[in-house]
Amino acid sequence: GVAMNPVDHPHGGGEGKTSGGRHPVNPAGKPEGRTRRRKASDKLIVRRRRTGKKR
Repeated sequence: GVAMNPVDHPHGGGEGKTSGGRHPVNPAGKPEGRTRRRKASDKLIVRRRRTGKKR
């Protein structure tokens, strides 16, 4: 798809072979392709990591 022109495929076009820029789609523009099979578990996450300045 990336090697095609924009008229031929949603991933087509662009100067050189630039990476996607959108979710994997089939030529019709429907989202498709390999996604994560299972949700990552929260078993090991005990507490949210504190972020931000001086808390």
